[in-house]
Amino acid sequence: MPVWADLKMFARFAGGLRAFLRQPIDEKQARDWIDRLVAEREQNFLRVARRGIYGYPRSPYLPMLRAADCSFRDLELSVQRRGLEQTLRSLREAGVYVSFEESKGRVPLVRDGQLISEGPVAFANPFLEPDYASATGGSSGTPTRVEHELGHLAVLAAHELVTYAAHDAVELPTIVFRGVLPDGSGFHNTLRRAHYGQPPQMWCSPVDPWDFSPGQRRFRFATWGTLLLARLYGVPLPWPHFVPVERADTVARAARRLLDEHGRCLVLASASRGLRVCLAAEQLGFNLQGAVFRVAGEPLSDARLEGMQRVGARVFSTYGFTELGRVGMGCRAPLDQTDVHLCQSLCALIQYPRNTDLETIDAWCFTSVLPTAPRILLNTESDDTGLIEERSCGCPLDIPGLGLHLRRIRSFRKLTTDGATLFAADVERLLEHDLPARFGGTPFDYQLAEQEDGAGLTRLHLRVHPRLTIDGPALIEGFYLALARQSVMAASAANLWRQGQTLRIVRVAPRWTGRGKFQSLVRGP
Repeated sequence: MPVWADLKMFARFAGGLRAFLRQPIDEKQARDWIDRLVAEREQNFLRVARRGIYGYPRSPYLPMLRAADCSFRDLELSVQRRGLEQTLRSLREAGVYVSFEESKGRVPLVRDGQLISEGPVAFANPFLEPDYASATGGSSGTPTRVEHELGHLAVLAAHELVTYAAHDAVELPTIVFRGVLPDGSGFHNTLRRAHYGQPPQMWCSPVDPWDFSPGQRRFRFATWGTLLLARLYGVPLPWPHFVPVERADTVARAARRLLDEHGRCLVLASASRGLRVCLAAEQLGFNLQGAVFRVAGEPLSDARLEGMQRVGARVFSTYGFTELGRVGMGCRAPLDQTDVHLCQSLCALIQYPRNTDLETIDAWCFTSVLPTAPRILLNTESDDTGLIEERSCGCPLDIPGLGLHLRRIRSFRKLTTDGATLFAADVERLLEHDLPARFGGTPFDYQLAEQEDGAGLTRLHLRVHPRLTIDGPALIEGFYLALARQSVMAASAANLWRQGQTLRIVRVAPRWTGRGKFQSLVRGP
């Protein structure tokens, strides 16, 4: 995007930020807002479809809807008579969907031999008036830019406020252990809490907030500019401090100080970083009784949960992705540690069979229902799967629009480790091309296995065939350098993994499946 367009967007953001910060919402307002969105859910979806799909000639969904012989009137009647989810399922069966790879521009969107789209920009909400931009974790070329409205962030903040109220965590002093832009996680967490009058006390970023290199410069200016504006508006948002992941003890000490002063605290982190904080606390001899950890970005496994609870922390998780935001809120009476309530006021979700190289899974297909959503999604795969259950749990989030539960969430085409997310295809290219080209061997001599160690930390085991004589440290550094060359976000992932010593060399022959297939990226031992 041209610099002048970024400046124009930031000027609009500066104007809207004042009201966003200085007119905080309370829990009653948040609940009333959610109730209204639930009541207007189908009408909101039809508004999005009318304007953002049928009223937008360049919409990638139009050719698919025409092929399915579905006019807007047909869509409207189906939603009114059969409901939104059943309508979406019928459209999916008629071929109206977008795969995860197509939505990210990994492969072109082609239907009936016709090229519809070749990039993720086609799915951007064309009628959005963006206030700021972040980026997804894609590692091919440049990261995918995602533009946001403060109005949508306010909706997400309302859902978050109701969730924190359910967990008795609204007014807790807070530490954010997430990155700075283009990683939107720390930025969003900080602004959302400020919108209901509870700005964090501390922001620890594993990415250097003072890195003004060419690829990072505009994002750093946006981060620091936002914080300066907030302080001018009388809201003291915290300055981000550089805290590498291997210095999680810094966060552990800060949490202990807050506990000593206030008796309780809240830590916002990815699952792996939250575990690192608790392991550091254990090594320091700290008890974190009274600390609440809200984790996101990675699955919360049994081992991770046990490692965090061992020091007395209470933990719950959320689920989301950049294109829609946080759409799953942690249950207060969960069946397991992954149990979240789906925010049906923000999206619709169906499952549909998807064939992978090794199995057939029920892929999750999301549809956006709000006009303020960054992306217009219509049966778009998120690359995740899991259980979808409709049940009454009895927790404070068991309200209309939040009655659907998601559990056992896992990705089938992404690699998410230590808070960094990359496309599996990009990692596979590195293993199959970059490493053999530099260190020798064939694509079948390298295999990356993602698995948890005994402490619950996710490690990447780079299996290298024993017949190759390669210096281990040189291979690790070569892996990180090759990864960093792909994009700004890939460089960030390489930096985080290097900090956390995530990559390990294992001198064993890469494994083939029982069906005689070779996978460059595998999960588990």
